Amino acid sequence: MRRPCPDLIRKLVVALLALLFVMPAVAQDRVDLSPRDLAVVRINIIDLLANEPRLPLPIKQRRDVLRTYYEEQSGELLWLNSARAGVMVSRLANATDDGLNPDDYPGQQLASLLAAAGETDKRSLAIIELYFSAAFLEYASDLKVGRFLPNKIDPNFFLAPRTIDEAAALAGVAKVADVETVLHAWEPQSAEYQALRKALDDYHALAVLGGWGTVPLGDTLKPGMTDPRIPALRARLAVTDGAAATAPGEPEFYDDVLVEAVKHFQARHGLDVDGVVGPASLVAMNVPIEDRIESIDFAMERWRWMPDDLGRQYIIVNIAGFELRRIADGEIKEKMAVVVGKPYSRTPVFSDAIRYLEFNPYWNVPAGLAAKEELPKLQSNPAAVAAAGFEALRGKDVYDVRQVDWAQVTPSRFPFQLRQKPGTNNALGRVKFMFPNSHDVYLHDTPSRSLFGRAERAFSHGCIRLSRPLELADQVLAAGGVDGWSNQRIDSVVASLKNTVVNLKTPLPVHITYLTAWVEADGVHFSSDIYGHDEKLLAALDGKSLAW
Repeated sequence: MRRPCPDLIRKLVVALLALLFVMPAVAQDRVDLSPRDLAVVRINIIDLLANEPRLPLPIKQRRDVLRTYYEEQSGELLWLNSARAGVMVSRLANATDDGLNPDDYPGQQLASLLAAAGETDKRSLAIIELYFSAAFLEYASDLKVGRFLPNKIDPNFFLAPRTIDEAAALAGVAKVADVETVLHAWEPQSAEYQALRKALDDYHALAVLGGWGTVPLGDTLKPGMTDPRIPALRARLAVTDGAAATAPGEPEFYDDVLVEAVKHFQARHGLDVDGVVGPASLVAMNVPIEDRIESIDFAMERWRWMPDDLGRQYIIVNIAGFELRRIADGEIKEKMAVVVGKPYSRTPVFSDAIRYLEFNPYWNVPAGLAAKEELPKLQSNPAAVAAAGFEALRGKDVYDVRQVDWAQVTPSRFPFQLRQKPGTNNALGRVKFMFPNSHDVYLHDTPSRSLFGRAERAFSHGCIRLSRPLELADQVLAAGGVDGWSNQRIDSVVASLKNTVVNLKTPLPVHITYLTAWVEADGVHFSSDIYGHDEKLLAALDGKSLAW
């Protein structure tokens, strides 16, 4: 086949793209071509991909997979002579339904190309076909695995980069007439993601209606009070939390029915559930609906970063929600409050698998923590440190901390491994759940029980403290295929204070994630962005970068 000169191709592409600016998009959803015309277009596609060095960038970036499909696999045309093209244009125009931004995709350009297709030649039709395939691949990838590599957005995300099988994606389009079916199959299929997508649709519909009004700032509102702001409070909660739009009695009286609506709102937003509308509750109520939609978008993006297969049984921890869940066969079997890392010692995001449990664990104090926090205590009152169960190790030798001259030890020269023996004061409590990792993060008990009564629970050095660890131990052992460990046996082992390791026969997947929006039976729940991860994702979407 005689190849056209590069200048001719360049002029062809320029002329075709110029149509984007001079021809309006029309209600055309397909281009009908004869079998002969289709064959000619296909020949042009193969020639363009094989020989043309100046293809438009979106096509050039995907040249190899497009060649694989159209040439090596003799794939049929996907968009010309098919209603798929119109459906694809519509899907891109409505990308907000997927938590994506329509401005990031060439929906309008594709609509214009489709409108111009009936007036152009076969070479240009070949480019139109390739443009549609390139746009589909970009959208399918963003929908399946996300728009960004997680660790490029935030160094605290340690999730394996994921890609899509682009050849399989194109082949999938060829097998069905409805491209919506293909795109739905490429979405994350987890129930959590699908619930967020439904919630996003509801919040978009609510936004069209105007969202919700604000509650004027002022003094704290308490049950039984009369205040002119009560009607605004009632109207606000009528939109999202089941409050009656109008009061049956005195409209400015804070009655018991409204208290229940306030408590429902507080529970959904990770606030103290006390029915008292103080500064934190007022701020949360006055967050505009656009910001809540953004939180749902971010949560959907982070679900795309997650592995496709979380496991038939698994544990998932939501750092931002301060909660652990155990899932089996798609059902929530356990929920419990957790304490996570402080903002300056953040719990990282990653996936692993629990491999063993350790009852009555030793706490091996991290070297940095021992030098910075424990050394001053050892220098001022070693007897108190010894009473708390600490001992010093140097190689295989174990030392009573009262016998060490700590005045000769400095943070930069700390030759000991400090550890705390099993006991009631042990920082890890009665049990830890181990999934050995480079972050030295795991799940464990804690003697500091009072912290679980707080709404915001970011107090640890990075590990995850459990509110009901022994109950979880029983469940994890069973899920891990370990027989013979009843609650009574666990209690007996714990009471012995003897360090005991129990290996799981089947490692149990554990996923540590960060979601500031999720869906429960009573509606969408939101949390504060304790680590600023949402801010980083927003900056990335705006084309910026935050290094902190």
